[in-house]
Amino acid sequence: MWSGLAIAADGPVKMVVLGDSLSAGYGLPAGAAFPERLAVALKAKGIAVEMINAGVSGDTASGGLGRLDWSIPDGTEAVILELGANDVLRGLDPALTKKALDDALAKLKERKITVLLAGMLSPRNMGADYVKNFDAIYPALAAKYDTILYPFFLEGIAGDAKLNLPDGLHPTPAGVDVIVKNIMPKVDELIGRVKAARR
Repeated sequence: MWSGLAIAADGPVKMVVLGDSLSAGYGLPAGAAFPERLAVALKAKGIAVEMINAGVSGDTASGGLGRLDWSIPDGTEAVILELGANDVLRGLDPALTKKALDDALAKLKERKITVLLAGMLSPRNMGADYVKNFDAIYPALAAKYDTILYPFFLEGIAGDAKLNLPDGLHPTPAGVDVIVKNIMPKVDELIGRVKAARR
């Protein structure tokens, strides 16, 4: 998918967003999904990226793991891993989510791909034990793999009707732009790690 695998020191960063409907652009017009809007925001800062949107609506962490190898082509330098929202919506055992994300991070580390882990939080109505176990997944894995962590992908838009579609779950185009703005410092860190690895 990439045009040539040789990467110039100052060439575009080859990035994939592996996620679910939150990054796939569910219910949004063309060009309004998170990966596309992130690429535009980076370009405005003078940072060139070649972006692949590998978001699939409805995917669980296990589903994303199952398609990781063919969704992330050879030559990829950076991955934003955005999975887990569907796990919590279905009430899946947090241990299953953690295992799938752990395996995904291990695969990416083996391929020497720099990762930004986009965290998810459990709705508070899932019960104290579930919330505690689910919310602990992302910080624990980020520490294990020395991975950049953005603690909550929906920070700044969760629960805000103006920034979500009528289903209350998926961001509007304006909501996506809030996510992009809020996550940008972590993406800058991701880009910095990629460029350091090229040297």
